[in-house]
Amino acid sequence: MTEGLRALLPADLPAGQLIGLTDDAPLYWLSEGPVDLELYRRLVVDHAPTGLWPVIAEALDHDVRLPWFDPSGLTPESVAAVDSHDPAGVLQAFWAEVVEDDEESAEALDPFGISFPGLAAPGAPTESPEDLAIWLATDEQPLPTSRLLLTKAARTADLLAVVGWNGPLNHSNEIAPLAAVLRSWEDRFGARVVKVGFDTLDVSVAAPPTSEAHALQVAAEHFAFCPDNIDQGAGSLREYAEAIQDANSWSFWWD
Repeated sequence: MTEGLRALLPADLPAGQLIGLTDDAPLYWLSEGPVDLELYRRLVVDHAPTGLWPVIAEALDHDVRLPWFDPSGLTPESVAAVDSHDPAGVLQAFWAEVVEDDEESAEALDPFGISFPGLAAPGAPTESPEDLAIWLATDEQPLPTSRLLLTKAARTADLLAVVGWNGPLNHSNEIAPLAAVLRSWEDRFGARVVKVGFDTLDVSVAAPPTSEAHALQVAAEHFAFCPDNIDQGAGSLREYAEAIQDANSWSFWWD
């Protein structure tokens, strides 16, 4: 995916660095200065013809250098690895693993209990996914320590594998399975990856669940994808579902 990245980068980018495990195979371009939101907007609009997708890369504990300027912690995976995973199977396996480790958590998973309910039905789009991505990115000024990250990714979900992000390491040793789920959310809910931190992820959502029953099924997917959102956040699937109903953004955090 990173082949030809240098040649694809727009000529008018601000000062930045190419980051990779080796100098001749950069994984992504990273701005040296704070995020330029107008540039972000233009890059999102140009994604289809360029194949480049931008994200707001948030720093660890407000340290501008970490983790994005240090490639030693990156473990890039191929897009082919993402292709090999079935989203429903991934979520089913994660659900079973978490509930098996802590059967008491099943009480918080009412009305589903220990049984994963399967993938939720698609939502109905309210706006274009790209417009919602721009909205989320520009809704508030990024932190001064955030940087603009740009890489070659036909789908925004693939960016996480391409750059070797390890945010959910305590939940999954591989990012490809989670990227496969994000692809499915792109298709069903118009999701787009907008912000990526050391262990955080924010996506825009153009077709969110609008009913209680639909939100509960989506919440079940979120629990399998990121148990900490419920275990260390809302406390129950029902409380969490209420928070994501009609919401145009989803946030995830892995302890």
